[in-house]
Amino acid sequence: MTTPSDSDYARAVELLAAGELVAFPTETVYGLGADAANPSAVAKIFAAKGRPADHPLIVHVAGHDWIERWAEDVPDAAWELAEAFWPGPLTLILKKQAWVPAAVTGGQDTVGLRVPGHPVALELLRRFAAAGTRGGVAAPSANRFGRISPTLAAHVRDELGERVPLVLDGGPCQVGIESTIIDCSRGEPVILRPGHVTPEALGEVLGTVPAIETAAGAPRVSGSLEAHYAPRTPLKLVAADRLLDFLNALRHSGRRAAVLCHSQPPQAGMPHVFRLLPADPAGYAHGLYGALRELDQAGADLIAVEALPAGPAWAAVADRLRRAAAGAGGAFAPPGCGTRPLRGLRQSSPGYSNAPPAGYRLDAG
Repeated sequence: MTTPSDSDYARAVELLAAGELVAFPTETVYGLGADAANPSAVAKIFAAKGRPADHPLIVHVAGHDWIERWAEDVPDAAWELAEAFWPGPLTLILKKQAWVPAAVTGGQDTVGLRVPGHPVALELLRRFAAAGTRGGVAAPSANRFGRISPTLAAHVRDELGERVPLVLDGGPCQVGIESTIIDCSRGEPVILRPGHVTPEALGEVLGTVPAIETAAGAPRVSGSLEAHYAPRTPLKLVAADRLLDFLNALRHSGRRAAVLCHSQPPQAGMPHVFRLLPADPAGYAHGLYGALRELDQAGADLIAVEALPAGPAWAAVADRLRRAAAGAGGAFAPPGCGTRPLRGLRQSSPGYSNAPPAGYRLDAG
C-alpha cells in the first residue's frame, strides 16, 4: 500500500483547516474532503464536483467518540452497529446536532457519519481532529457528479485536475464501491443504499434483517439518485445467454462494443473490447469502477454488461450498475433500428432493458 509522508499529512491538515479541498483514499472509493464544520469549505466540494446543493454529504470522523459531537438522540441500534462495523464501509444516518451546517446535510435534520476503514483516511482524520477542529471531514466520491467513482489516486487527478490542491495516494481501494447507508433516525433501522455490508450482516447485529427502503419520506442520501456512477458511453445490461447474439448483431451493423463479463467472455470473433471481473460479489465490486473507466475510454459505441446473478449477495453491485445504465451518456440506436435513439425501442424489449434482461429482440416499437 502507498503511504503518504508526514509532510503530506501535515500539508493535508493545513489545507483542510484553511478551508481547502483534499482528496484521500478510503476502503470504498477516494473521497473529496473538506472541513465539514466550515460551510464555505463544503461549498467548494459542490463547486468542484458540480453537485446539486441539496444533496447531502457523509461526514467522516476518526472514531466512535465523535458520534455525539455531530449527532443527538443516538439510538442503541446505532451504537451497536458502530461497534460491529466501524472502522468500515457503513454510514449511519442520525439526528444531527443543531450546529451542524445545512450545507452538509442538504438542509435536513439528519447527518450521515462514518469511520472509514483505510489507514490513510484514519491517520488524516486523527491529525485533523488533533489540530483543534471539530474533527469531521465531509467527503463524497472524488469525481464529477454522477460519474464513475474513483478507486485510484490517478482517477481523481484525471477527473478533477487542479480543482483539488492535494491528493493523498493510498493505493487501490479495497472494497471498490460506496458504503452501505443505514437510517437510524426514524425508529426501526432501514437501508437507504446497499453496499459491502450486507442486510444479513446487519441483521446479525440488529436481531432482524433491515429492509431496503427507497420510498419518498426517507432522508436524502448520497448515491440515491436514479442516474449515478455513470460512464459517458451508453451502457446496457444484457442477459448472459443473449450476449453472444447481441454482440454478433452489433458486429454486423458496424458497431463496436466494450464488454464487461463475469463469466467466460464470449468468443464472437469480433474487435470488441473485453474486461473480465471475478464471478463473486466482493471481487466484482472491487474491480467494477476501474473496469467501467477503462471501457469508457475504449472508443466504443456501447458498453455491454453481462447481467448479474440474482440474489441478495449481488444487490450492491446490481444497484450501481442499474444507476450507471440510467445515467450513461447519449442515446444509442441498436442494430436494426437505423439511426433512431433508444427511446424508439419498445421499452419492454428485454434485450435493451436497463434491468437484467430475460430475452433479446432487435425490433423497434
